[in-house]
Amino acid sequence: MNLIQPLDDIQWQTLIQNTAAYFSDLTIKRGFQYYKQGRVGPLHHTSDDHIEAIVQGTDDYHVNLVPGSLEDSRCTCPVRHKCKHMVAVLLDAANKQGRSVHALVNAHSTTLIRYGEMSSGEPETRLHSSQSNNRQSGVFAAIREQARNLPEMPISAWHQLFGQCVSTLEVNTLNSLYSRNALEALYSIKPSLTGIMDLLFELHTRLFVLDKLVKQPPNQGIGAGLFIGYHVQIAADDIQKDIKQQLSSGHFFIPTEAELSLRVTETLDYLREKMLTESRYHPFFSNIYNQLWLYGFHQDGGNMELYARELQHLKTAETELGNAYSRAAGMLAQSLMHFYLVQDQEAFDLLRAADKALYIQPEQLIHFLDMLSEAEDWPRLTKWLAVTGPLLANYRNHKLNSYMAYWDQAVQQLPEAEQFLWDTLVDMLPHSKDIYQETLLAHGKWQQWMDYQLSTGREPLEFRVSVLQPIEKHAPELLLPFYHQAVDRYILQKNRSSYKSAVKLLKRLSKLYKKLKREQRFEIFMEGFAGRHSRLRALQEELRKGKLIS
Repeated sequence: MNLIQPLDDIQWQTLIQNTAAYFSDLTIKRGFQYYKQGRVGPLHHTSDDHIEAIVQGTDDYHVNLVPGSLEDSRCTCPVRHKCKHMVAVLLDAANKQGRSVHALVNAHSTTLIRYGEMSSGEPETRLHSSQSNNRQSGVFAAIREQARNLPEMPISAWHQLFGQCVSTLEVNTLNSLYSRNALEALYSIKPSLTGIMDLLFELHTRLFVLDKLVKQPPNQGIGAGLFIGYHVQIAADDIQKDIKQQLSSGHFFIPTEAELSLRVTETLDYLREKMLTESRYHPFFSNIYNQLWLYGFHQDGGNMELYARELQHLKTAETELGNAYSRAAGMLAQSLMHFYLVQDQEAFDLLRAADKALYIQPEQLIHFLDMLSEAEDWPRLTKWLAVTGPLLANYRNHKLNSYMAYWDQAVQQLPEAEQFLWDTLVDMLPHSKDIYQETLLAHGKWQQWMDYQLSTGREPLEFRVSVLQPIEKHAPELLLPFYHQAVDRYILQKNRSSYKSAVKLLKRLSKLYKKLKREQRFEIFMEGFAGRHSRLRALQEELRKGKLIS
């Protein structure tokens, strides 16, 4: 067997079984990641049915793959045999033959299912199973024949055909295994496609399976859509990641041919409806909608007429969809179109309204900042940072670290943006208190940092020594009132524990006065301090232990 000449179905099924027998499931999954990341170099076929290729790993490894006899394959990596580099080459070769990569990736589960079907049941049961399989094979052949006309069929017909294709799958639970099996079934009916049509097939098979996973039964009442299940969430996340990788590859485009362009328009219509009717708790289709615009339509500045037309579609959708309409998704999608049309105030108004209604998610705000950062539009990024900061504040540190990274970019490229940074962080208080303090320290704003601590009543001992070290190095005098006030508060508590804390700070004060070359002033202070509190015998004992008095 080789992958130079096209494989017939029997050879292909044999290769799937051999793949499961030779490679572990984990190795196959790792090889799939290498394949998806484009680490496989050009394939070279030799006369003795070998496939050679270079795979980029920790180093460049030379793979000599023998598809007809996998145990004779070799790789120059440290593993030598049964490695992920071999799997990556095998997947690339299968893809170039038009075969389903996912069938090989899921070789273990597929082989296990088939083995179970063959080995279970009495002879009569197996006979009925065989007859049933024959009937299903006939139905499947008819579906595959219909799939040859996919380029001429509307997208709605694609999904109807997909539904017929996966209807034979036994579904005990919706999870990653179901997702993989469904995709494998859909790929088995894939006709020969090129260009945008091939990309649309890839996209719609995943959109179809995603819809199967997350579609909620009607009339669930209060809290509908809040929970979709852990395994469904994992499977849906994986599909969403695959779609993002596909759209961000740079190959998605709007064709000039009328028929192909119609399929893209139908794709947008399909995705818009799914996005506007999904649960706001799980915005899978909303995220994909954003990615389709970012990577597919918004290229080289985009098309203002296209954005305006889409905005009109979004505005009329509420009437068309009725009770199924998601106000959250509608507002966020409209804000995206206003963003592309450079109508920032209208976008801000919609985002504030969505936030007020608790409709917004942090990722949906970060999306705008990411686009402006990619475009290197620093003045506009500064304006958006100032507006989105208070909207993100409720999420505390959940997304504030990535938010601050955009501020760092803006200030570095546009120094005058720094004042907007401080104004925004102050507006975000108290939710931004942690990030505000960290940013003050990062920018060497020692006085402002100290003023904030004094105003909030924070204790010096609440901070790690590493936090205070930069201030001690650059502005030690600022720590004096901070420590002195804290010592007085500890003494007023009048217990052994608070006295020990006071002594710790007094020892730090001793070092600070020495650093400032004011040792005599500290000695005078300690003499008066000990005298004022001479009746507090526990405190006197702690002072002696700390060698602050004799």
